[in-house]
Amino acid sequence: MEYDYKRIYILLSKTETIPSNLIKLLTGEPYSHTSLALDISLNEMYSFARRGMYNPFNGGFISENIEKGIFGKHKETRCTVYELNVTKRQYDHIQRELVRFKKHPERYGYNFLGVFSVFFHRAMDKEYNYFCSQFVAAVLRNAGVDIFHKKPGLVKPGDFRKCTMLKPVFTGRLADYRAYLHEKYKHRHGIDNEIGNRIDDRVVNRIESVISADSDTANDMNVGKTSLTDGIGIMSWKVG
Repeated sequence: MEYDYKRIYILLSKTETIPSNLIKLLTGEPYSHTSLALDISLNEMYSFARRGMYNPFNGGFISENIEKGIFGKHKETRCTVYELNVTKRQYDHIQRELVRFKKHPERYGYNFLGVFSVFFHRAMDKEYNYFCSQFVAAVLRNAGVDIFHKKPGLVKPGDFRKCTMLKPVFTGRLADYRAYLHEKYKHRHGIDNEIGNRIDDRVVNRIESVISADSDTANDMNVGKTSLTDGIGIMSWKVG
């Protein structure tokens, strides 16, 4: 049986930059930034933020790396990673939406006015300008995933935190996230350290697509602990 759903991931984070601290002060929320990822390891992750390290006013569409840039500099960044189930059709539409941004990233700027207007319950919509949570909400809505039922320009990071459709999978330091994933799989499947240390992010993504499913789904797919462990051993040998 083919299961017509995929998983995407929403990262909420809070660095120690001045804009981030200001947003936290204004909102009273623990997080000030929202990112959209297509894989659980957060290798393919996008948002709207500063394009460089030092100029917060040069903002736009960016591809983010949790080990480099602002995240790499601010090692104490706190975060929560959320999982959201979408249909395969919606997932494909999300990918097409992101291609549109990636094809001409220079077209897109940061919606500074929108950040402030949202606090007055007004959406400041511009065709090529977004702030982080507006961007994520817009991509989801355009793909048929309307989880807020309001304009993307009115969506704040706190709305994602309070959304019951999102399942939290990790809370803590962003710098610890990938180590947490590796330890989670090693512990769940009784993998020794020698093999576990050779598992890279590609293997983590493959295995997560199976083991994060509901137990009924895993049983229907005839996937057991032994087959998963054997598969990890084979894949880690290939990529080691």
